[in-house]
Amino acid sequence: MSTIKQQSSPVVALAGARKAFGDNEVLRGVSLSVDPGEVVAVIGPSGGGKSTLLRCLTLLETLDAGSLSYGELSVARDEGGKTRYVKGPELKRAREHFGLVFQNYNLFPHMTVMQNITDAPVRVQKRQRAEVELEAQALVAKMGLEGCENKVPCQLSGGQQQRVSIARALAMNPEVLYFDEPTSALDPELTAEVLRVIKALAAENMTMVIVTHEMGFAREVADRVLFMDGGVIVEEGPAEQVIDHPREARTRAFLSHLSE
Repeated sequence: MSTIKQQSSPVVALAGARKAFGDNEVLRGVSLSVDPGEVVAVIGPSGGGKSTLLRCLTLLETLDAGSLSYGELSVARDEGGKTRYVKGPELKRAREHFGLVFQNYNLFPHMTVMQNITDAPVRVQKRQRAEVELEAQALVAKMGLEGCENKVPCQLSGGQQQRVSIARALAMNPEVLYFDEPTSALDPELTAEVLRVIKALAAENMTMVIVTHEMGFAREVADRVLFMDGGVIVEEGPAEQVIDHPREARTRAFLSHLSE
């Protein structure tokens, strides 16, 4: 389990988040803050709001109500029950605070591993290519991908593709890394590869929010676990408490169903 750094302002803070699709209210007043170096695992049944929570945190969806901030940057403010977002340069700054790793990799199929990793830092952040390529080479080594630099995604295993997507997210130097069920598309052996990488990042105090169905992994790597169901956070606390000794009946029912 990672060691949390000394207390400072949260890396990300969400308050009173509401999100509906038509008549279906998927988030119903969710509040969450994540401290520097903290690893938060989000668990719960399908349709409970986990992925929508992640999509709102990463600005892929907009809140209907509630507020969102990254550090001192207020990204979305609740004004009389309706959320108003910042625009232009401030919104661009907000996106630089986080990285997102998708369950289906989302790599550019026509680009090599190195091109996938270096494209955004050069094109979006306007950084020097030589510096970016040096950092990318270090990330390739860190992810155990040496020898794959010039391969395109279809030449890689699922586990390798997911490790490239983690390297791509890290190349932007984010303050928090989000994972949306990063192992759901992988078989057990490849799952173990990716989980080893995430555990190593946790040991380095990388701030992470991980939506996962891997309970053993959540127990081992997370500082805090949130159980979501019905668009609300039903229970949260230290990983061992929530997973091994849940207080809420809905949490117990979900975990007992998993172990059947």
